[in-house]
Amino acid sequence: MTAGERMTAKLLRWSPLFIFLAVALPLPAYFLLRYFAATENVGEYMIFALTSLAASMLFGLVAAFLVVLYRMFWERKLRERLATDGVTADELSLFASELTAAQRRALTQMEARNPLLADAYRETLAARITASRVLDSARREAVVVEQRLKSAAGLQSVSRGELEQDLRKDRDRLSRTEREAAEHQQEIETRLQSIEAMASRVSSEAETQDALRRLGSVRDNVPLGLTAARLEREAYEEIEQELRQHETEEKLREQKVEKELREMQARQQGSQDS
Repeated sequence: MTAGERMTAKLLRWSPLFIFLAVALPLPAYFLLRYFAATENVGEYMIFALTSLAASMLFGLVAAFLVVLYRMFWERKLRERLATDGVTADELSLFASELTAAQRRALTQMEARNPLLADAYRETLAARITASRVLDSARREAVVVEQRLKSAAGLQSVSRGELEQDLRKDRDRLSRTEREAAEHQQEIETRLQSIEAMASRVSSEAETQDALRRLGSVRDNVPLGLTAARLEREAYEEIEQELRQHETEEKLREQKVEKELREMQARQQGSQDS
């Protein structure tokens, strides 16, 4: 793909919008300026501005649509030319329509998370498109060769045998090409699945590590409310323990006093009896 073709592709990508604005805006803008500058028949300029805006938008849409059609035709011819030499990773953006939605989504995720895997995935996708196009081309040509063989069978000519022999050779060649392309396509599909599995595994490991780090930060940084509740519970338990200890000491003191009183009463009673 040459530099001129890249520039043309970029211009054609944005040209529908530019064409629409270039066709739709100038005439309404002219009447709108006349509306602000005029001192007489002001309402007519506003009507002209609104009417020209509707008509210009219609012509602008038609012009943009024609540009889109031309871009599609130009890109199709470019894809056909590029596909003859094999699709490269740099040219994959032109063949995005031939990728599945899952492949486009996987490529976008890899480009954001792992550029190295994205490069390998992009190259493999380009090889898959090349193999698919070779396979489709071989199948179409095989159908044409079969039709020619059927037509040659009805010919009454001396060179019919030579023609049929050449067509059979073409059929065998296309059969080998189709078989080899199918094998390459299967290998490429396997490689694509391997890259997707690797990207998923790397992503899962990264997400798991992030989750573990978050759990570690939660474990190390205890919430303030939880800390306050724990301190309050510990203070409450200490107060209860002190109250129980105080009650126990009071009971022991009362028991000691009662014992001393009983001993005094017992001594007094013994002295009276004597």
